[in-house]
Amino acid sequence: MSLEFRLAGPEDIEQILDMMEDFYAIDLYPFNREETRINVEKFIADPGLGRLWLVSTPEAVAGYAVLTFGYSFEFKGRDAFVDELYVVPEQRSKGLGAVILDYVLDQARAAGIKAVHLEVEKHNEKANRLYRSRQFEAHKRALMTKWL
Repeated sequence: MSLEFRLAGPEDIEQILDMMEDFYAIDLYPFNREETRINVEKFIADPGLGRLWLVSTPEAVAGYAVLTFGYSFEFKGRDAFVDELYVVPEQRSKGLGAVILDYVLDQARAAGIKAVHLEVEKHNEKANRLYRSRQFEAHKRALMTKWL
């Protein structure tokens, strides 16, 4: 299947927010549209933060992916986080997730990223299989968060 990857711009924000809302609902994550709009606007305006791609088939939007940039001594320099990777329901189970992930990883390599991280729900067996097939490894530690 032919996919087009395009860096998101201000004209894409409403469509991205719609997909984000659907994505967050899958695992019942809270979603505040206005707060998320502000964050998406800031993110796409500052390429130093990362990349947000809108992914389309010739017929329609198929999803989006977000890669955020960081730096880690442990991981030998610039690292990145696949913050979100979403495929719209009608395009699932067609291998698009793998194509999108491969594109994101290629873009990360081209940007000089040394390591890419992601988090995945334990119950999401398809996603876990995909990530393992791309040599992502689970750590013997847990991701922890403190809101500031």
